[in-house]
Parts: sequence; structure tokens; C-alpha cells
Amino acid sequence: MSSLWTKVASGFCSAALLIALAPSASAETPGVTDTSILIGSCSALDGPAHFLGRQTVLGASAYLHMINDDGGVFGRKIQLEAFDDGYDPDKAPACFKRMTKEGVFALGFFVGTPTAKVYVPLAQEDKIPVVGLFTGAQLLYEPLKHEVINVRASYYDETREQVEKLWAANIRKIGVIYQDDPFGKAVLDGVKLALQKHSAAPAALGTFMRNSVDIQAGLKQIMMGRPEAVIIAGPYAPAAAIVKQAHSDGWRPQFLTVSFVGTEEFIKEAGSDADGTIITQVMPPYDRIEYPTVALYRKCLNKYSPGEAPTFVSLEGFVDAMVLVEGLKRAGKDLTREKFIEGIESIHEMNAGLGPKLVLNYSASDHKGFDSVYPTMVKSGEAVLLTDWSRVGK
Repeated sequence: MSSLWTKVASGFCSAALLIALAPSASAETPGVTDTSILIGSCSALDGPAHFLGRQTVLGASAYLHMINDDGGVFGRKIQLEAFDDGYDPDKAPACFKRMTKEGVFALGFFVGTPTAKVYVPLAQEDKIPVVGLFTGAQLLYEPLKHEVINVRASYYDETREQVEKLWAANIRKIGVIYQDDPFGKAVLDGVKLALQKHSAAPAALGTFMRNSVDIQAGLKQIMMGRPEAVIIAGPYAPAAAIVKQAHSDGWRPQFLTVSFVGTEEFIKEAGSDADGTIITQVMPPYDRIEYPTVALYRKCLNKYSPGEAPTFVSLEGFVDAMVLVEGLKRAGKDLTREKFIEGIESIHEMNAGLGPKLVLNYSASDHKGFDSVYPTMVKSGEAVLLTDWSRVGK
């Protein structure tokens, strides 16, 4: 087990998060006592996509530590139980059963579309609220799911931004190489929808398997179409393998990918080949400390996980936890799952401290918190804001 996860795990074992369960103040509400609220999480804490799960939980736990140090919510400390599903939908049912056996009040901080596709129906069946999923798949947003609270912008938002900006830069031949599962297909659907507005379709397609870096066949497929730009739908390991192999073959289209890639790990694995890649982010860059929530995130990360570098993923986990806690506060002291959902639905035009583009907005008919994205480009090993697309691909 890596040193990073050892630090996260040790954080969960602290008194700030793991506390004894006292007799429940509301016996009819699972996971709630006079002194605690139990939240369950399943994500990729091990396996090829472990960076995404560990960073999500790291960010969420930093915020929850801060809340608990301030006395909790109405005197209740928030206990987070985080379990591993390896980003494998076949492991998801057992992980869900383990959380429900623990008697959780709500769920949160999940990672990935294939696993979310399993968890969401189970949560709906048991009427357990789910807040903060590290995926922008449309299946989470449409049709509205009463128990599911999304925070981030969707893959449709990300791919629309990418296609519109490429089109305006006169880049019209756009290909997609995608993970052959619900995540990859969700991104592909977003690209197709965005291109349809221009009476166009993807110029080339290629696929690869989940939890694999066997990208040769998919890359060969897409290279045959010679697109000017290629949108990659995959986590950091296969995405890095794609750009490295393409560059090694002497092929340098404009590569783009969505926020799920895990920006920092992608840059680490791709090395100098990452430079020039455009990544749409659902959070602002974490150097924007003029934004109050970004500054608070940096402060909490330093305090509760000293030595850990900031990442886009852990910032998103931090914001997901912030939304969860806001819902608990608005639900009131007599906490129930339904009051919790209503509390989040009462958030209207809330300044989230993440800049003017990200204003938090919910209602009974809309469970999607944010709609906007921040495009970035990798330059000299750093993801920096991309404000001028006129030179892209040139």
C-alpha cells in the first residue's frame, strides 16, 4: 500500500472522523445518532485507477476533519467509512452491501461511470441519498433521480466546450478514442451531440478496455482517419499511453481529454508528451487562492494531510463534502434522509467560493450543482488555464 493511502487511512482512524456510535436520537433514521452521522463511500482505492479514488476521499476527508474540529453539524461528528471497489462494476454490489450493513445515513465520493451505473439503482431502491460522484455521465442527470445529488458539470458540458472551441478554431476533423464501457460511451455521446449541432460526426473512432493500457489497436483505428484533434475518454494510465505512443509514431494531433483523466497523474505518467494536451476541468485551478474555497482547501490539505500536493481530484472531493455538509445544515437538527435531500434542493444561486463560473444551484427538479468548466492546457508539466484557443492545433 502506498504512502499516500497510508496517510489517508490514518486520517480516517483519527478521533476527528471515527467516533463511537451512541444511541440514536432518531431511531428511524439509519446512521444518525445524537453525536454522529455515518457516511459511506466506495471508490477505486486500489488497482489501476487508485489515484482517482484516493484523491477524492483525501479531499473529502480534509473538509470533514475541519467540520468535525469545529464541532460537527448540530453537535454531530461526521464519520466517513471508505471502501475499495477497484473501479470494477463486478465488485460494486458487494461494496454497496458492505456500506448498507454498516447502516450508513448517506453515500458519497464515488468514482467512475461503470460503478455508478451499479450503485445508483441500488441507492434508489433503498432510498439512500448519494452526494458527489466523480463522473459526469448523463445517466446521473437524466432522468432526474431523487436520491442522487450531482455536484460537477457533466461530460456533455465538457465535450460541448471542447467541440465548440475547436470548431471556432477551424478544427473540424475530430476523432474519439474511448474506454469501451459506460464511461467512454458517455463521453462519445457528448462529442456526437456537440458535433450534431454542426451537422458533423466523429472523423474516426478507436477503443480500449477498462483497467488496461493495451491501446495499440484503438490507436491504430483512430490514426487511420487522420483526425486533426483527438478526444481521449479514459483515466490517466491509458491516456498517457495513447499520447506517448502517438508521439513515438510521429503523429501529433491536438489531444484533449475530460476531467476524469486525473490531471496530475496523467502528466506524471506521460512526461513531456503530456505537454499541449487540453483538459477540461470541473473545478478551477488550485492555484487560484483568491477564490475562498480554493484557499480553504489548500489550508485544510496542509493541516490534515501535510505533504500532500493539491490536485484537481482532491479539490473536487473537498467541494463534494462541502455540498454534503451544507445539506446537513439546512436539514436541521431533526435529521432525516428526506430532509437532507430537501436541504440540498433549497440551495439556490449560492456563491460556492470557486469563482464566477461556478455558482451552486439546485431545486426539486434539478440535482446538478454546476454547469460550467475550466479548460486547461498542459504546459511544461503544469495544467494552466486556456483562454485563447486561436493557436490550438497550430
